[in-house]
Amino acid sequence: MKILLQKATLIDPKHAFHYTTKDILIINGIITAIEDEIIDKTAEIVTYPNLHISRGWFDSSVCFGEPGYEERETLENGLKTAGLSGFTQIAVNPNTNPITDNQSAVCYLKNAGNKTATQIYPIASFSKNQEGKLLTELYDLKQNGAVAFGDYKKAIKNAELLKIALQYAQRFDGLLISHPTDTSIGSQGGVHEGDVSTRNGLSGTPTLSEILQIQRDLAVLEYSGGKLHIPFLSSAAAVELIRKAKKQGLQISCSVALANLVFTEEELSDFNTHFKLDPPLRTDADRTALRQGVIDGTIDMVTSNHEPLNVELKHLEFEYAATGTIGIEAMFGVLCTLFPLEKVIAILTKGKTRFGIENQTIEVGQEANLSLFNPAGNGSLKEGQILSSSKNCAFLNSPTQGTVYGVINNSQTTLK
Repeated sequence: MKILLQKATLIDPKHAFHYTTKDILIINGIITAIEDEIIDKTAEIVTYPNLHISRGWFDSSVCFGEPGYEERETLENGLKTAGLSGFTQIAVNPNTNPITDNQSAVCYLKNAGNKTATQIYPIASFSKNQEGKLLTELYDLKQNGAVAFGDYKKAIKNAELLKIALQYAQRFDGLLISHPTDTSIGSQGGVHEGDVSTRNGLSGTPTLSEILQIQRDLAVLEYSGGKLHIPFLSSAAAVELIRKAKKQGLQISCSVALANLVFTEEELSDFNTHFKLDPPLRTDADRTALRQGVIDGTIDMVTSNHEPLNVELKHLEFEYAATGTIGIEAMFGVLCTLFPLEKVIAILTKGKTRFGIENQTIEVGQEANLSLFNPAGNGSLKEGQILSSSKNCAFLNSPTQGTVYGVINNSQTTLK
């Protein structure tokens, strides 16, 4: 494979060629030259209007249906969609059938991305069958490719089990994930307990549910040591808890779902099930605090929280509809409406190191791990543009900025 990127503007504040337009030659997956102009008639020419490139993007929470729920999304189409959305590396959740709680299940997911431009990094279950009772074989799962351990969208209820796991995982630098929801508080119905839930007669999930779980998890982390990741912060109070924990020196990281940066509980005024989400959309003040948390670095990463669901699960009365939205196709365009370009690229790249994934640089001699895009131009996401098999998208008609052209990674390409 020989590829010549022509007139590509590099976006990397740490790079000598930051915001400089260069030609880049890639041979057999390795960057072999970065020059003002390269002429190679044997190379495949890749050029696009206003082409920009950066280090490859990472999403820390992606769901595919396969294995077990292929009607929601297959690995083949999901990986293609992720690549065309600019992502070279994705962490895939264990909510499959069978659950990813054993070595063969981890290897199955890992191998699915071995020959594609988007690589899969499996998140294995924290407990067997995600029941919260017995730990999975954490060490063996990591040796086979798992980058973290968590029961998908389930808090670790048993504090003793969390303590033991945090202590044990320190031996191999393991990362544990605990969903920030105390299910003993509120209804867990995909709605914030507040003005909209009261007005619409819906049972909601209070911010207190998030606060109590994070406080408990941070207390156990402080006692045990180790590394903990809290996904999907949704409230101002949660951001402040994480901010204080980081100042204490705890090994804590966190993410926020894209939807919680964009929308508020008001989207649910007309019972639109596209906005029935976990975590729920909360108040405007919460949204503002989440955005500030991203800006100041308290929040380590933004995730699409990509969760394909077939139409039978979403087109129901609100009470019975499932929670979840797809979002990976909206990530770049929507983030560009919220933050400056350099911040967007930082958001999309820095989180991978927390999961033990190398953040490869754009240098001669390095493997090409590149996202290709145009940061200019305004638009919106239309249903006919969606590549995902499932169309449960909260971001339909949301304003976007820029265009993604695809990725070059793993000696493969996924390009428009």
